[in-house]
Amino acid sequence: MKENPEAKVNVTAVPWDAAHQKIANAVAARQTPDVSLVGTTWMGEFAKTGALDRTPDGLIDKASFYPGAWDTTEVKGASYGIPWYVETRLIYYRTDLAAKAGITSPPKNWDELKAMATAMKEKTGAKSGFYLQPGKTGSWQSVLPFAWQAGAELTKGDAFNLNSPEMTEALSYYQSFFKEGLSVTDMDPGATEQEFIAGRMGAFISGPWHIGLLKEKGGPAFADKFAVAHMPTGKKAATSFVGGGDLAVFKDGKNRDAAWKFVAWLAKPETQAKWYGLSTDLPAMKQAWDDPKLRADPMLKTFGAQLDDAKSPPAIPNWEQIAAAVDDQVEQLCKSDRSAADAAAAMQQKATSIGTGA
Repeated sequence: MKENPEAKVNVTAVPWDAAHQKIANAVAARQTPDVSLVGTTWMGEFAKTGALDRTPDGLIDKASFYPGAWDTTEVKGASYGIPWYVETRLIYYRTDLAAKAGITSPPKNWDELKAMATAMKEKTGAKSGFYLQPGKTGSWQSVLPFAWQAGAELTKGDAFNLNSPEMTEALSYYQSFFKEGLSVTDMDPGATEQEFIAGRMGAFISGPWHIGLLKEKGGPAFADKFAVAHMPTGKKAATSFVGGGDLAVFKDGKNRDAAWKFVAWLAKPETQAKWYGLSTDLPAMKQAWDDPKLRADPMLKTFGAQLDDAKSPPAIPNWEQIAAAVDDQVEQLCKSDRSAADAAAAMQQKATSIGTGA
Protein backbone atom coordinates (compact mmCIF):
# COMPACT_ATOMS: atom_id res chain seq x y z
CA MET A 1 0.00 0.00 0.00
CA LYS A 2 3.02 2.28 0.52
CA GLU A 3 4.04 1.66 -3.08
CA ASN A 4 0.44 2.05 -4.31
CA PRO A 5 -1.28 4.81 -2.31
CA GLU A 6 -4.52 4.36 -4.23
CA ALA A 7 -4.81 0.71 -3.18
CA LYS A 8 -6.44 -0.70 -0.09
CA VAL A 9 -5.85 -4.33 0.85
CA ASN A 10 -8.47 -6.07 2.97
CA VAL A 11 -7.55 -9.50 4.32
CA THR A 12 -10.07 -12.04 5.60
CA ALA A 13 -8.74 -14.91 7.69
CA VAL A 14 -10.36 -18.28 6.96
CA PRO A 15 -9.62 -21.49 8.93
CA TRP A 16 -7.79 -23.94 6.68
CA ASP A 17 -10.26 -26.77 7.30
CA ALA A 18 -13.07 -24.52 6.05
CA ALA A 19 -11.20 -22.88 3.17
CA HIS A 20 -11.97 -25.39 0.41
CA GLN A 21 -15.72 -25.25 0.94
CA LYS A 22 -15.71 -21.48 1.33
CA ILE A 23 -13.90 -21.05 -1.98
CA ALA A 24 -16.20 -23.58 -3.68
CA ASN A 25 -19.28 -21.71 -2.40
CA ALA A 26 -17.86 -18.37 -3.56
CA VAL A 27 -17.15 -19.79 -7.02
CA ALA A 28 -20.65 -21.25 -7.31
CA ALA A 29 -22.24 -17.95 -6.28
CA ARG A 30 -19.82 -15.93 -8.43
CA GLN A 31 -19.01 -13.90 -5.31
CA THR A 32 -15.29 -14.53 -5.20
CA PRO A 33 -12.58 -12.43 -3.61
CA ASP A 34 -9.95 -10.86 -5.83
CA VAL A 35 -7.19 -13.14 -4.53
CA SER A 36 -7.15 -16.27 -2.41
CA LEU A 37 -4.67 -18.73 -1.03
CA VAL A 38 -5.50 -22.06 -2.66
CA GLY A 39 -4.24 -25.46 -1.55
CA THR A 40 -1.84 -26.92 -4.10
CA THR A 41 -3.98 -30.03 -4.61
CA TRP A 42 -7.09 -27.90 -5.23
CA MET A 43 -5.76 -26.05 -8.25
CA GLY A 44 -6.97 -28.58 -10.82
CA GLU A 45 -10.46 -28.61 -9.34
CA PHE A 46 -10.92 -24.83 -9.28
CA ALA A 47 -9.20 -24.25 -12.62
CA LYS A 48 -11.71 -26.64 -14.23
CA THR A 49 -14.61 -24.45 -13.06
CA GLY A 50 -13.24 -21.58 -15.13
CA ALA A 51 -13.15 -19.38 -12.04
CA LEU A 52 -9.38 -18.85 -11.96
CA ASP A 53 -7.63 -16.25 -14.06
CA ARG A 54 -4.59 -17.45 -16.01
CA THR A 55 -1.27 -16.08 -14.81
CA PRO A 56 -0.46 -13.14 -17.12
CA ASP A 57 2.47 -13.67 -19.47
CA GLY A 58 5.58 -11.88 -18.30
CA LEU A 59 4.26 -11.21 -14.80
CA ILE A 60 6.84 -13.39 -13.16
CA ASP A 61 9.71 -15.72 -14.07
CA LYS A 62 8.69 -19.26 -13.26
CA ALA A 63 12.36 -20.29 -13.18
CA SER A 64 12.65 -18.23 -9.97
CA PHE A 65 10.58 -20.84 -8.14
CA TYR A 66 11.32 -24.41 -7.14
CA PRO A 67 10.09 -26.57 -10.05
CA GLY A 68 7.87 -28.77 -7.88
CA ALA A 69 6.20 -25.69 -6.42
CA TRP A 70 5.59 -24.07 -9.80
CA ASP A 71 4.14 -27.31 -11.17
CA THR A 72 1.32 -27.08 -8.62
CA THR A 73 0.03 -23.96 -10.40
CA GLU A 74 -0.12 -25.58 -13.83
CA VAL A 75 -3.20 -27.32 -15.17
CA LYS A 76 -2.97 -28.75 -18.68
CA GLY A 77 0.10 -26.67 -19.41
CA ALA A 78 -1.32 -23.32 -18.24
CA SER A 79 -0.50 -21.57 -14.96
CA TYR A 80 -3.32 -20.27 -12.77
CA GLY A 81 -1.40 -18.63 -9.95
CA ILE A 82 1.97 -18.34 -8.27
CA PRO A 83 3.43 -20.44 -5.44
CA TRP A 84 3.19 -18.49 -2.17
CA TYR A 85 4.80 -20.80 0.35
CA VAL A 86 6.07 -24.37 0.21
CA GLU A 87 6.70 -27.29 2.47
CA THR A 88 8.38 -30.58 1.81
CA ARG A 89 9.04 -33.69 3.89
CA LEU A 90 12.26 -34.95 5.45
CA ILE A 91 13.26 -37.70 7.85
CA TYR A 92 13.39 -36.56 11.48
CA TYR A 93 15.61 -38.83 13.55
CA ARG A 94 16.95 -39.00 17.08
CA THR A 95 20.69 -38.40 16.80
CA ASP A 96 21.37 -39.72 20.31
CA LEU A 97 19.45 -42.94 19.65
CA ALA A 98 21.11 -43.32 16.27
CA ALA A 99 24.53 -43.10 17.95
CA LYS A 100 23.45 -45.69 20.50
CA ALA A 101 22.33 -47.92 17.63
CA GLY A 102 25.67 -47.54 15.87
CA ILE A 103 24.36 -45.27 13.12
CA THR A 104 26.97 -42.63 12.37
CA SER A 105 25.36 -40.88 9.39
CA PRO A 106 21.81 -40.41 8.11
CA PRO A 107 20.47 -43.01 5.65
CA LYS A 108 21.11 -42.30 1.98
CA ASN A 109 19.11 -45.10 0.34
CA TRP A 110 16.31 -47.58 1.02
CA ASP A 111 18.62 -50.24 2.41
CA GLU A 112 20.27 -47.83 4.83
CA LEU A 113 16.88 -46.51 5.96
CA LYS A 114 15.71 -50.03 6.74
CA ALA A 115 19.00 -50.76 8.54
CA MET A 116 18.63 -47.62 10.67
CA ALA A 117 15.05 -48.46 11.59
CA THR A 118 16.05 -52.01 12.55
CA ALA A 119 18.99 -50.85 14.66
CA MET A 120 16.87 -48.17 16.36
CA LYS A 121 14.30 -50.76 17.39
CA GLU A 122 16.66 -53.55 18.39
CA LYS A 123 19.33 -51.49 20.18
CA THR A 124 17.47 -48.57 21.75
CA GLY A 125 14.13 -50.07 22.76
CA ALA A 126 12.08 -47.79 20.48
CA LYS A 127 8.66 -49.20 19.65
CA SER A 128 8.95 -47.74 16.16
CA GLY A 129 12.40 -47.65 14.64
CA PHE A 130 10.89 -45.57 11.84
CA TYR A 131 7.26 -44.51 12.15
CA LEU A 132 5.20 -44.38 8.97
CA GLN A 133 1.57 -43.40 8.73
CA PRO A 134 -0.51 -46.62 8.58
CA GLY A 135 -3.29 -45.32 6.38
CA LYS A 136 -6.03 -42.80 7.21
CA THR A 137 -6.35 -39.28 5.82
CA GLY A 138 -3.20 -37.92 4.24
CA SER A 139 -1.19 -41.14 4.24
CA TRP A 140 -0.84 -40.79 0.46
CA GLN A 141 1.58 -37.94 1.16
CA SER A 142 3.88 -40.39 2.96
CA VAL A 143 3.59 -43.10 0.30
CA LEU A 144 4.05 -41.07 -2.88
CA PRO A 145 7.67 -40.08 -2.19
CA PHE A 146 8.62 -43.77 -2.11
CA ALA A 147 6.70 -44.30 -5.34
CA TRP A 148 8.57 -41.46 -7.04
CA GLN A 149 11.86 -42.73 -5.61
CA ALA A 150 11.14 -46.06 -7.30
CA GLY A 151 10.46 -44.29 -10.59
CA ALA A 152 6.66 -44.51 -10.57
CA GLU A 153 4.58 -42.13 -12.68
CA LEU A 154 1.04 -41.66 -11.37
CA THR A 155 -0.44 -41.02 -14.81
CA LYS A 156 0.32 -41.86 -18.41
CA GLY A 157 -1.26 -39.35 -20.70
CA ASP A 158 -4.87 -38.99 -19.55
CA ALA A 159 -4.94 -42.40 -17.82
CA PHE A 160 -3.91 -43.44 -14.32
CA ASN A 161 -0.85 -45.62 -13.84
CA LEU A 162 -1.17 -46.63 -10.19
CA ASN A 163 -0.61 -50.36 -10.71
CA SER A 164 2.82 -50.07 -12.29
CA PRO A 165 5.68 -52.35 -11.17
CA GLU A 166 7.37 -49.27 -9.66
CA MET A 167 4.32 -48.40 -7.56
CA THR A 168 3.99 -52.01 -6.43
CA GLU A 169 7.66 -52.05 -5.43
CA ALA A 170 7.21 -48.87 -3.39
CA LEU A 171 4.10 -50.21 -1.66
CA SER A 172 5.90 -53.44 -0.83
CA TYR A 173 8.82 -51.52 0.69
CA TYR A 174 6.43 -49.31 2.70
CA GLN A 175 4.52 -52.36 3.94
CA SER A 176 7.73 -54.10 5.02
CA PHE A 177 8.20 -51.67 7.91
CA PHE A 178 4.93 -52.91 9.38
CA LYS A 179 5.50 -56.58 8.56
CA GLU A 180 8.89 -56.45 10.28
CA GLY A 181 7.55 -54.62 13.33
CA LEU A 182 9.58 -51.49 12.65
CA SER A 183 6.52 -49.23 12.67
CA VAL A 184 3.38 -49.50 14.82
CA THR A 185 -0.20 -49.25 13.58
CA ASP A 186 -1.92 -48.27 16.82
CA MET A 187 -0.36 -44.90 17.68
CA ASP A 188 -2.61 -41.88 18.17
CA PRO A 189 -1.77 -39.51 15.26
CA GLY A 190 -1.52 -36.66 17.75
CA ALA A 191 1.17 -38.40 19.78
CA THR A 192 4.05 -38.04 17.31
CA GLU A 193 5.96 -35.40 19.28
CA GLN A 194 5.41 -37.14 22.61
CA GLU A 195 6.56 -40.54 21.31
CA PHE A 196 9.61 -39.06 19.59
CA ILE A 197 10.68 -37.01 22.59
CA ALA A 198 10.19 -40.00 24.90
CA GLY A 199 12.41 -42.17 22.69
CA ARG A 200 9.66 -44.59 21.77
CA MET A 201 10.04 -43.51 18.12
CA GLY A 202 13.44 -43.37 16.48
CA ALA A 203 12.49 -41.54 13.29
CA PHE A 204 9.52 -40.30 11.29
CA ILE A 205 8.67 -38.24 8.19
CA SER A 206 7.28 -34.73 8.43
CA GLY A 207 7.51 -31.14 7.29
CA PRO A 208 9.28 -28.04 8.63
CA TRP A 209 6.59 -27.26 11.20
CA HIS A 210 7.90 -30.06 13.39
CA ILE A 211 11.17 -28.23 14.04
CA GLY A 212 9.41 -25.66 16.21
CA LEU A 213 7.00 -28.16 17.75
CA LEU A 214 9.78 -30.47 18.91
CA LYS A 215 11.89 -27.66 20.31
CA GLU A 216 8.89 -26.24 22.13
CA LYS A 217 7.62 -29.51 23.61
CA GLY A 218 11.01 -31.07 24.18
CA GLY A 219 12.54 -28.01 25.82
CA PRO A 220 16.04 -26.56 25.40
CA ALA A 221 17.77 -29.82 26.32
CA PHE A 222 16.06 -31.69 23.47
CA ALA A 223 17.12 -29.35 20.65
CA ASP A 224 20.43 -31.17 20.17
CA LYS A 225 18.92 -34.64 20.24
CA PHE A 226 17.34 -34.66 16.79
CA ALA A 227 18.20 -33.76 13.22
CA VAL A 228 16.64 -33.96 9.76
CA ALA A 229 17.85 -35.87 6.74
CA HIS A 230 17.17 -35.82 3.01
CA MET A 231 14.76 -38.46 1.76
CA PRO A 232 16.51 -41.69 0.71
CA THR A 233 17.35 -42.65 -2.84
CA GLY A 234 15.35 -45.47 -4.34
CA LYS A 235 16.10 -47.01 -7.72
CA LYS A 236 15.53 -43.73 -9.53
CA ALA A 237 15.61 -40.71 -7.22
CA ALA A 238 15.49 -39.24 -3.72
CA THR A 239 12.23 -37.39 -4.26
CA SER A 240 9.97 -35.98 -1.57
CA PHE A 241 6.47 -34.52 -1.53
CA VAL A 242 5.97 -30.78 -2.03
CA GLY A 243 2.91 -29.03 -0.68
CA GLY A 244 2.01 -25.56 0.45
CA GLY A 245 -0.25 -22.92 -0.98
CA ASP A 246 -0.66 -20.97 -4.23
CA LEU A 247 -2.06 -17.49 -4.73
CA ALA A 248 -4.82 -17.39 -7.33
CA VAL A 249 -6.78 -14.51 -8.85
CA PHE A 250 -10.45 -14.99 -9.74
CA LYS A 251 -12.07 -13.96 -13.02
CA ASP A 252 -15.09 -12.64 -11.13
CA GLY A 253 -12.92 -10.48 -8.89
CA LYS A 254 -13.57 -6.76 -9.21
CA ASN A 255 -9.91 -5.75 -9.24
CA ARG A 256 -8.10 -8.31 -11.37
CA ASP A 257 -5.28 -6.07 -12.58
CA ALA A 258 -4.57 -4.76 -9.10
CA ALA A 259 -4.89 -8.30 -7.74
CA TRP A 260 -2.13 -9.58 -10.02
CA LYS A 261 0.03 -6.61 -9.10
CA PHE A 262 -0.50 -7.51 -5.44
CA VAL A 263 0.34 -11.17 -6.11
CA ALA A 264 3.54 -10.15 -7.91
CA TRP A 265 4.53 -8.04 -4.88
CA LEU A 266 3.88 -10.99 -2.54
CA ALA A 267 6.14 -13.11 -4.75
CA LYS A 268 9.15 -10.80 -4.38
CA PRO A 269 12.09 -12.48 -2.59
CA GLU A 270 12.22 -9.83 0.12
CA THR A 271 8.47 -10.12 0.74
CA GLN A 272 8.65 -13.90 0.95
CA ALA A 273 11.63 -13.72 3.31
CA LYS A 274 9.76 -11.26 5.53
CA TRP A 275 6.70 -13.53 5.50
CA TYR A 276 8.88 -16.43 6.65
CA GLY A 277 10.04 -14.29 9.58
CA LEU A 278 6.42 -13.71 10.58
CA SER A 279 4.94 -17.14 9.90
CA THR A 280 7.83 -19.65 9.44
CA ASP A 281 6.18 -20.68 6.13
CA LEU A 282 9.02 -21.55 3.76
CA PRO A 283 9.49 -19.36 0.65
CA ALA A 284 8.62 -20.81 -2.75
CA MET A 285 11.05 -18.48 -4.54
CA LYS A 286 14.66 -19.64 -4.56
CA GLN A 287 16.22 -16.20 -4.11
CA ALA A 288 14.35 -15.68 -0.83
CA TRP A 289 16.47 -18.47 0.66
CA ASP A 290 19.44 -16.10 0.63
CA ASP A 291 17.90 -14.43 3.68
CA PRO A 292 20.34 -14.77 6.64
CA LYS A 293 17.71 -16.37 8.90
CA LEU A 294 17.20 -19.19 6.42
CA ARG A 295 20.87 -19.60 5.51
CA ALA A 296 21.96 -19.83 9.13
CA ASP A 297 19.69 -22.73 10.12
CA PRO A 298 21.14 -26.14 9.10
CA MET A 299 17.76 -27.87 9.33
CA LEU A 300 16.11 -25.31 7.07
CA LYS A 301 19.01 -25.61 4.63
CA THR A 302 18.26 -29.33 4.39
CA PHE A 303 14.61 -28.56 3.63
CA GLY A 304 15.77 -26.09 0.97
CA ALA A 305 18.01 -28.73 -0.60
CA GLN A 306 15.15 -31.25 -0.65
CA LEU A 307 12.95 -28.78 -2.54
CA ASP A 308 15.23 -29.25 -5.54
CA ASP A 309 13.85 -32.80 -5.76
CA ALA A 310 10.25 -32.63 -4.63
CA LYS A 311 7.09 -33.40 -6.57
CA SER A 312 3.36 -32.89 -6.32
CA PRO A 313 0.51 -35.10 -7.50
CA PRO A 314 -1.08 -34.32 -10.86
CA ALA A 315 -3.19 -31.15 -10.90
CA ILE A 316 -6.46 -32.85 -11.80
CA PRO A 317 -9.94 -31.87 -10.59
CA ASN A 318 -10.64 -35.20 -8.88
CA TRP A 319 -7.37 -35.56 -6.99
CA GLU A 320 -9.00 -35.29 -3.53
CA GLN A 321 -11.17 -38.33 -4.35
CA ILE A 322 -8.18 -40.24 -5.72
CA ALA A 323 -6.22 -39.41 -2.57
CA ALA A 324 -9.00 -40.82 -0.38
CA ALA A 325 -8.93 -44.07 -2.38
CA VAL A 326 -5.15 -44.33 -1.95
CA ASP A 327 -5.48 -43.67 1.79
CA ASP A 328 -7.95 -46.54 2.08
CA GLN A 329 -5.64 -49.00 0.33
CA VAL A 330 -2.62 -47.88 2.35
CA GLU A 331 -4.51 -48.65 5.54
CA GLN A 332 -5.38 -52.13 4.31
CA LEU A 333 -1.77 -52.63 3.22
CA CYS A 334 -0.40 -51.70 6.64
CA LYS A 335 -3.00 -53.33 8.86
CA SER A 336 -3.76 -56.59 7.06
CA ASP A 337 -2.08 -59.19 4.88
CA ARG A 338 -3.18 -57.46 1.67
CA SER A 339 -0.43 -57.73 -0.93
CA ALA A 340 1.19 -54.71 -2.51
CA ALA A 341 0.10 -55.90 -5.96
CA ASP A 342 -3.52 -56.19 -4.85
CA ALA A 343 -3.40 -52.74 -3.23
CA ALA A 344 -1.94 -51.20 -6.39
CA ALA A 345 -4.56 -52.92 -8.54
CA ALA A 346 -7.35 -51.66 -6.27
CA MET A 347 -5.96 -48.12 -6.39
CA GLN A 348 -5.88 -48.26 -10.17
CA GLN A 349 -9.41 -49.64 -10.42
CA LYS A 350 -10.87 -47.05 -8.03
CA ALA A 351 -8.99 -44.16 -9.64
CA THR A 352 -10.11 -45.24 -13.12
CA SER A 353 -13.73 -45.42 -11.99
CA ILE A 354 -13.48 -41.92 -10.45
CA GLY A 355 -11.68 -40.49 -13.47
CA THR A 356 -9.47 -37.43 -13.66
CA GLY A 357 -12.43 -35.07 -13.88
CA ALA A 358 -10.68 -33.23 -16.70
